[in-house]
Amino acid sequence: MQFDIRRFDIYRKVPKDLTRPTITGAIISLSSICFIGFLLFSELTLFVTTEIMSELSVGDPVSYSEKIPVFLNLTLPRLKCAYVGLDIQDEMGRRDIGIVDFSNKIEIENGAGCRYEANFRINKVPGNFHVSTHSANPPPTDADMGHIIHEVRFGNTKTHDYDIQGSFNPLENVERHKSDKSVTFDYIIRVVPTVYENINGAMHYPFQYTYTTREINFMQGSVTLPAIWFRYDLSPITVRYHEKRKPFYTFLTTVCAIVGGTFTVAGIFDSFIFTASEILKKFELGKLT
Repeated sequence: MQFDIRRFDIYRKVPKDLTRPTITGAIISLSSICFIGFLLFSELTLFVTTEIMSELSVGDPVSYSEKIPVFLNLTLPRLKCAYVGLDIQDEMGRRDIGIVDFSNKIEIENGAGCRYEANFRINKVPGNFHVSTHSANPPPTDADMGHIIHEVRFGNTKTHDYDIQGSFNPLENVERHKSDKSVTFDYIIRVVPTVYENINGAMHYPFQYTYTTREINFMQGSVTLPAIWFRYDLSPITVRYHEKRKPFYTFLTTVCAIVGGTFTVAGIFDSFIFTASEILKKFELGKLT
């Protein structure tokens, strides 16, 4: 007896001359195909889209680095560049006055104002950096520290290169240039270490922060010179972001579920309509017993 592999066919075919098409069946079939196409396109879009997950942990994510990069960019519309300087202090005993390395001063308002940019590093301990006239010799007697902050960024990574929702530059476009000349500005900053891991496993280390601010008005004749203080402290909590994409087998499982489920439901619906129409015809002919 010759072996016939066709006996294992669970999808037995019915000859076409034993079946007949209906308008209702055609409408349901076309609707099913359109519905399947829509779901498959939506699922493909989700599959190729990278999802960003976040979690919290305790610890230093950048223990290999002893210092944190900082980028400062602000404008002082009523203070000459010759008087502008940057001072850094912290609890490890650091005290740098009038830092000029990695800084840039651009005169504005016909030399009456200054755009100040600086790149520097801070230790991982509480401290402060402040823009002041302390390094000027002699310092001005009526320094006006009114300012517009363009950027205060911790870490080397520019987060606008990634789709991260967070507080990475909350001081952007903060304006404090309408206050009295004798005012000192105080920003208290809480720095939160952040790790970003992309889909390829590459690690980036931006830093988020929150801040509060206050203005201190010194009386005329005070020996304290106005300044713009940024007092920072580091949070022990680290925010971790990582990119995630659905595995391919999940996509295949969903595709099979969409195609099989749609055709099954459509077949049940079509069978119900066909049976109901046959019963109605028999009823009209008086053959329903």
